[in-house]
Amino acid sequence: MKKFIIALIFLIISILNTNLSAKESNETKTLFGNQNPISTKDIVFFIAPYYGLTHFDGSATSLFTIRGGLNFKDVYSLGAFFNTSITDIKPDSETVANIYMDYWSVGGFIEYTLLPDRIFHVTLPLYIGYGEVEMDNDSGDIDLGEANFFKVHPSALLEVNILRNVRFNFGVGYRFVGKMSYRNFNQTDISGLTGHIGLKFGNFK
Repeated sequence: MKKFIIALIFLIISILNTNLSAKESNETKTLFGNQNPISTKDIVFFIAPYYGLTHFDGSATSLFTIRGGLNFKDVYSLGAFFNTSITDIKPDSETVANIYMDYWSVGGFIEYTLLPDRIFHVTLPLYIGYGEVEMDNDSGDIDLGEANFFKVHPSALLEVNILRNVRFNFGVGYRFVGKMSYRNFNQTDISGLTGHIGLKFGNFK
């Protein structure tokens, strides 16, 4: 019995010493260790405006896009985007005079960046979203309805690290538009290549 009591006392003392050591190191022990798979230091918020040039039904069109999101370990990114036409779109197939088409889309994106620590590297954003086209005129007294569509837009950009928190990129993408029909054109007339040039701002590594 005495041996049992002595052994129990030594066990309690050992446990107390272990707990005191843990408290001194200010570290909580866990079943699967103390390594966090993702540190907050690995997550960066960024914002990226860019200019695009494309065609809708034969009409050259300028686009403005703004996107923002989270970058993980300087490699993976996800977030949301909005883009809109900033010049009048005058489709070749339109028969009504003195009208133009408005375009906008909104959605989310994912992005993968190869070798981001190099000055020149490649980044691959993929946009998935919802869009709309609508005919309009300067006085706003015409109503020709609108058409909505689903779009997927993969891109490939060459990116340059200008400063630690500023990156410049340019490249091309292709806009795939789901089935739609509006006035005298359909999805094949608004699907197509887009040239991109833009900046990315964030506290990158």
